[in-house]
Amino acid sequence: MTTATLKTASDAPAPASLHAGLLARLRDYIVEGHLPDGARVPERDLCERFGVSRTPLREALKVLASEGLIDLLPNRGARVRGLGARDIGELFDVIGGLEALAGRLACEAATEDEIAAVERLHHEMYSHYLRREMHDYFRCNQLIHQAIVDASRNEVLKATYAGMAGRVRRVRYSANFARKRDRWGEAMREHEEILDALRRRAGAELADVLFRHLRNKQAAAIEHLGEGGWGGDGESA
Repeated sequence: MTTATLKTASDAPAPASLHAGLLARLRDYIVEGHLPDGARVPERDLCERFGVSRTPLREALKVLASEGLIDLLPNRGARVRGLGARDIGELFDVIGGLEALAGRLACEAATEDEIAAVERLHHEMYSHYLRREMHDYFRCNQLIHQAIVDASRNEVLKATYAGMAGRVRRVRYSANFARKRDRWGEAMREHEEILDALRRRAGAELADVLFRHLRNKQAAAIEHLGEGGWGGDGESA
């Protein structure tokens, strides 16, 4: 085998399973605050951490850039995208409106199986909350919100939500660490209301609960930002 052949083989696209796994791990790493806002993404360190070459890492970074988690800079690598208080406020208002509409539509269109699936996710999320397992709690949390959006059966809403949700995923995670309030416990209580309204197919009530849920998350995120949060270790030290 020639040197040229070796180079071509090493630069070949990563298998789909490798790409998906790396993307999920890298997304979690950034969402959970291991790099501070505005920090340069250390490609070499991340390749070593995840056991991959730069080619699949850079493919994953392109996806995260499309989701709004990072910015790709010409000839300068990538940086974690930071959001100020105004950005957070405007984004959460729009996403809150989208989720409120999704909740109303889901109450009309969701199947019983879809509602049962949300209920199972809720109970799994609650068990993680009791054990203070933030990573798994947040995974279930996001699956619940996405399931409600999917159950709306509105493709325009789903596409709009997909284009924006990634930009605030890191903020939604970090808001649970706000020190001035028990945001994590507050969010869990709101999710009880969300599940109850969905079970009863109370569309207007679910819309109100979801919008209030996002508004409270917004306030906690801005508080946490003011407390010096998102400092690079995923904790609210």
